[in-house]
Amino acid sequence: MTVPLSTPVVVHVFDRLDDADARALVTSWAAVPRWVEAVLAGRPFGTVGALTAAADRLARTWTDAEVEAALAEHPRIGDRPVGDGAAATASRLEQAASAGADVATAAALRQGNADYEARFDRVFLVRAAGRTADQVLAELRRRLGNDDDTERTEVADQLREIALLRLARSVA
Repeated sequence: MTVPLSTPVVVHVFDRLDDADARALVTSWAAVPRWVEAVLAGRPFGTVGALTAAADRLARTWTDAEVEAALAEHPRIGDRPVGDGAAATASRLEQAASAGADVATAAALRQGNADYEARFDRVFLVRAAGRTADQVLAELRRRLGNDDDTERTEVADQLREIALLRLARSVA
């Protein structure tokens, strides 16, 4: 059974998906292979709540290296996600507010991204869904003041929030 990744599935269907389809779906939430395999190994979940709780608990074990590798799947805030896969589609939806930013805010986001990458040597990651472009910019500016350890923790937290949001949108 092949499931289109853009169509929400019922948790009981998710529990019975073949491994390849389930792996593709979970990878679209966060490209952390060890976590993906652990989520798959937990099936069947029976309820969205049980799936979400397990995904959250398992995401809290991500290593710095796993988070850094997963960042490669995330475009810069304000950049158009490339591709038509589930992760790119999710990024487009999540960044909708930033995509419609006025000229000054868009320029400030571009500069902020450059400053962030120079400071932390990684792409700025934030759960953009539900935030305006101005709120994203304020968060970017706030986080530029973080020390390295604090920022590593914030990046992992943001990646986890994004993964759980994507899970909630794709499994009912």
